[in-house]
Parts: sequence; structure tokens; C-alpha cells
Amino acid sequence: MKILLLADIHANWAALSAIDESFDVCLFTGDAVDYATDPVPCIEWLQKNATHWVRGNHDHSVAHRVTVRPGGTFRKMAAAMRAHHFDVLGDGHLTWLAQMPVTQYLSLGAHSFLMVHGTPRDPMDEYVANVKDEWAARLDHVDVDFVCVGHTHVPMDLQLDNTRVINPGSVGQPRDGDARASYAVIEDGVVEFKRVEYDIDQAIDSMHRAGIEDSVIRQASIVLRSGGNPTAHGL
Repeated sequence: MKILLLADIHANWAALSAIDESFDVCLFTGDAVDYATDPVPCIEWLQKNATHWVRGNHDHSVAHRVTVRPGGTFRKMAAAMRAHHFDVLGDGHLTWLAQMPVTQYLSLGAHSFLMVHGTPRDPMDEYVANVKDEWAARLDHVDVDFVCVGHTHVPMDLQLDNTRVINPGSVGQPRDGDARASYAVIEDGVVEFKRVEYDIDQAIDSMHRAGIEDSVIRQASIVLRSGGNPTAHGL
């Protein structure tokens, strides 16, 4: 069985559509929306192709029209583009986001899986990086072969006793210094991380067509082209 594992698409259709990978099952660990301006094709691709999915914090916020709190570069980007989301997303899209489960336990082939966006302790919001001790504390009473997560936008592969924690990285907004769309494939228990180049100009052009203000587009361009390291450019 070949499993395509995706996370953090963030309305970047140019990145998602560049992934040309066969699969038997597609797992999505949340955040289909925000940060870019093509939420509709991203959601509809997931509705057609994803087998199982969980809700990310941005999915939840868009579905429930939560106001973005003031903050740095990423909050400014989300705030600027969310109004466009409400213009283009229909009731069916918003209902689908609102009804995404927060956790999913699965058995696929010979392996068991837990899917969350953040961590098992706080499925949507907790941010834990590649730190074994911190993850070990969050896997108490979790008895599965794979825990599949997202949220950090950075690929991760941690083996803790009998459980392997996999973050495929972000499709639409990588933050590990590599601008290419990131995803993972799990085939018969073997994990392979993959990257694919995509047309970043296409994603930026979509923001211009959506009427996003130029200062935000400049920030978004730097984030996408730098692989998520805006501080290196003074943002």
C-alpha cells in the first residue's frame, strides 16, 4: 500500500498541483487554507483525492470566521488573505472545513496510524519541533505505529520506542529553508520524504489577481522564495 502524506497546503494551488505522485491512500494532516489565495481548488482536490484528513488551526479559524490576532509576518499574511477566502469559498467549502475531525485513528494494511495537526495532547494548536524528549512526553498512552502531524511546516522523522512520528513538511509554505513543496510517501511501512519544485510566480500572480495589497505580496514572495525564512530578509 502506497500512502501519500500531505500537510499545510495553505491555499497554494501552484504547489499542490505540482505534486505528481501515484497513491492508494492520501492522508492530509490539516491546514488547507490561509497564506495564499487559491483555497477553492485546494479544498476541492482534497475532497476528491484525500482518503482521511484532520482539521488544522487555520481550517478551524476560516470555517468559524475567527479574527486573526495582531502579530508578525505570518499573521499579517493570514489576515490580509482571509477576506479573499470569504469571498471565494462557498457554504459547502466552509462546512467541509468545519466538519473536519480533530483526530483520526486508522488501520491501513499492517500498520496503525494516529493523525493530528499539532500533537496528540493538543491536536490543532500545540507546536512541538523535532525534539525527542518533548514528543515522548506527548505520546503517553498512544499505541500506534505512526503518528502523522503537520503544523510546523518542517519535515520530521522521529522514532520513539514503537511509534514513529512523521511530519511531511509543508506543501504550500515550507519553512525549512527549501522553497520546494514538501511531502512524504509511506509504502509498506517505509517512509520517503520528497520535494518538488513549483511555479512560485504563479502563486504570487494569484495574489495580485485577488487584490492583495502589494506590501503583503512582497512579504509572501520572500517567505515562499526563501523557504520560510523571512527574518533573513529583514521582515
